[in-house]
Amino acid sequence: MPAITHPLLPKPVRRSDGIRSLLLATGLVLFAGCSVAPLPELKPSVPNTWRNGELGPAATPQADLRHWWTALGDPQLDALIERALRNNLDVAQAAERVRSARILNRHSHDGYLPALHGRTNDVINPDTSASYFLVGFDAVWELPLFGAWQSAGRQAQGQENLARAELQGARVSLVAEITRQWIELRSAQEQLRLLGAIRDAQAEKLRLLQVRQSLKLAPQLDVTHAQAELARADAALAEPQQAIIGSAQQLAVLVGQNEPDPQWLQPGPQPQLGAWQLQTAPADLLRTRPEIATAEANVLRAAGDLGLSRAAIYPNIGLGTSLQWSVNITSNYNHIHSGEGIASSGPIIDIPLFDWGQRVSLAHAKSHDLKAALLAYRQAVLQGVAEAETAMGDLHQLQARESASQQALQAVEQGGAITQKRVELRLGSPLEWQDSQLESRRAELELVSARAARDLAYVSLYKALGGAPLPDDGNAATSPAAAHKGAD
Repeated sequence: MPAITHPLLPKPVRRSDGIRSLLLATGLVLFAGCSVAPLPELKPSVPNTWRNGELGPAATPQADLRHWWTALGDPQLDALIERALRNNLDVAQAAERVRSARILNRHSHDGYLPALHGRTNDVINPDTSASYFLVGFDAVWELPLFGAWQSAGRQAQGQENLARAELQGARVSLVAEITRQWIELRSAQEQLRLLGAIRDAQAEKLRLLQVRQSLKLAPQLDVTHAQAELARADAALAEPQQAIIGSAQQLAVLVGQNEPDPQWLQPGPQPQLGAWQLQTAPADLLRTRPEIATAEANVLRAAGDLGLSRAAIYPNIGLGTSLQWSVNITSNYNHIHSGEGIASSGPIIDIPLFDWGQRVSLAHAKSHDLKAALLAYRQAVLQGVAEAETAMGDLHQLQARESASQQALQAVEQGGAITQKRVELRLGSPLEWQDSQLESRRAELELVSARAARDLAYVSLYKALGGAPLPDDGNAATSPAAAHKGAD
């Protein structure tokens, strides 16, 4: 009988149309499920040039973040840093955490692969008429829809990037601390030498005054003042000795050994930065700063958490199949063992109902966490720029102090040469010569302090720039943009 149609009645729906509509709707759901929200852009507001940097007309030197400490010109320091990078326990711990995170990242999508389970069980009928032994296999494949696949990758990649940033931070701290302790060790040894020379000069001055006092050519007050100065010179020797002991022991800890090497305690030349100066540095060097890399990793991880929480709002769709056998092992009515097998397969749909509101609220909370991570990234960039600017300004000011101290020492040495000539011509007394020697040693002490302060400011600058041996290209931390491409 033909179908009855009327302009005001709906047209009958054919079976093929319904199938096509269902397939179209399923395709749209699958397409939407494969999509993931784009990562927020990280555009750090950093200057193209440093405000505290002095721009020269010539080409500016390239900043070396891989071996920046070699500018100090100390081969022992170079060998010590290479040794510490191999043996330091903090770096070794951070490296193990990177390996752990890398393994987990490689298997971040394993939860969305088909899972096979084998089960056995014994079942007794409620009427106790029979007992069955069940054995079977279940296979379940949860489809990673609604961006779950990409979000899981982002979350795992963010965790690995965070571990890499911690490793880089451990390297930066280690290299900076080794360099700082070595500068302080060599500076303290130089100070101890000069303070010993001052002490000897004070003792000789006291002897000369005592001779003059015995000849009634100097008052007792001058002798008393010289005795006090000698006692102060003896007391001043304790501070550099303490610094030598502390720095040597700290170097041993950083290298990963119990006791300092004997050659460290042998006096050596003080590291000198010399005429080298960092006139400018590309702003991109700040991206090697561990704090900024950590903030980037936290943004990527927060984006993954948000994507997974949003995917949890929608139904979980999967495919399942099972194959089970049941064996009747006992029966109160007969003792014949029998077995039956059954297989089933089909889609699995898990729709959140009563906890749907909780899942939505969790997604909203994760969106705020992502915004907080973005703000933390901006704050890390601002802090990095501020520290680099401050360190660069300190470096320039301390360079001027070192230059002034050098000029003062030269002037004092010229005056000492004139005094020595006067003494040789018997136009001056030996006391004048001792006073000139004391003044010269004090000027050298000031130069040692100024040189050490400039060297330490140089260390602070490269630490602010994230300076340390950079990882190989194959092990470099992946940026959020690169991770996003890899996840997609």
